[in-house]
Amino acid sequence: MLEQLQAHTPDFQFTVEVIDIDSDAELVSLYDELVPVLVGNKPGQPSQKICHYYLDTTALKAFFQG
Repeated sequence: MLEQLQAHTPDFQFTVEVIDIDSDAELVSLYDELVPVLVGNKPGQPSQKICHYYLDTTALKAFFQG
């Protein structure tokens, strides 16, 4: 998913932080069976799950346009 996501850097401005969820019990409870999971953060808004397992380009575009 990371390689596919990086292909969209010309279209959208973003940074990527790869997190090992096994090191955080709260993240394990949220995403355990959904890895890999893509979560987006916008200033002043709660984190939003964009997609999991594979990159959903429609969901990615909706996140950036919304």
